[in-house]
Amino acid sequence: MQKPTEVLDELARRMGQALQNSPVRDLEKNARAVLSAGLSRLDLVTREEFDVQADVLVRTREQLAQLEARVAALEARLGETRPG
Repeated sequence: MQKPTEVLDELARRMGQALQNSPVRDLEKNARAVLSAGLSRLDLVTREEFDVQADVLVRTREQLAQLEARVAALEARLGETRPG
């Protein structure tokens, strides 16, 4: 006679095998493949890629503001030196 734990282990093993070989498992794999293919066609980016690009945009805007200030200062200086 088997011990109760051995019976439960055997039952769990058999259930695991049945689930691995079941049509439900195939449906899950197919659904994942279809979903993955659909999402890849949407040309989405990961959150990490989005965050990196957002940081680049912030730095670019800061540099643009600095350059605009420099141009304005140079234009002001040029305006002072030109004969009116």
